[in-house]
Amino acid sequence: MTVQIITIDGPSGSGKGTLAAKLAAHYQFHLLDSGALYRLLGLSLHHHDLLDLMDIKLPECVQIATNLDIQFVSSETGVQVYLDGEDVSQTIRTERVGEFASKVAAIPELRMAMVSRQHAFAQAPGLVADGRDMATSIFPQAQAKIYLTASAESRAQRRVKQLQGMGLDVKINDILANIIARDKRDMERTVAPLKPADDAYIIDSSNLNIDEVFQLMTTYVDQQLAN
Repeated sequence: MTVQIITIDGPSGSGKGTLAAKLAAHYQFHLLDSGALYRLLGLSLHHHDLLDLMDIKLPECVQIATNLDIQFVSSETGVQVYLDGEDVSQTIRTERVGEFASKVAAIPELRMAMVSRQHAFAQAPGLVADGRDMATSIFPQAQAKIYLTASAESRAQRRVKQLQGMGLDVKINDILANIIARDKRDMERTVAPLKPADDAYIIDSSNLNIDEVFQLMTTYVDQQLAN
């Protein structure tokens, strides 16, 4: 049986996570937040004091990636994420851990160690996969490929609002600088750089709200899945 796959790629802060969850609920598909996997790996390497030693202790880092103890538990309030038995749902969404993830994702050997984990999410009836290289590297066979982007400034404003909603004190200039730096690192990495697939449907959400983007996505996905 062919598993139907929808991919949503794009830069940090473009709204991929929120819209991927909405699509998964709409189509009753499984959900893969690949960014969370890299955040979890980055956090684990930080806990092991290896984040700044990845170049000289790479085999040890790969071993940790291969045996990462993670759990995603659905609840009425969303998805709880556990690392080594500890609830890190809030921790992995901080800017600091986002930086960890971006550093980890730039290491080819660590990306390879995470591939099989991501492939395992592709189960019937279907999957919505959210990330940066879902269509170009992990699921090139996907029936529907979406690339969601937005200006760095609009993404920074959204991120500030999100973090302030979590009770964090943040400054937009710091967030904007982090976004620009992460975009550069993600787009210039040698393995699976951030870019749209050749056959991706590109949406710029800079001046659109979530409902408007969701409508564009479902119209496109319905057409693709019907083919």
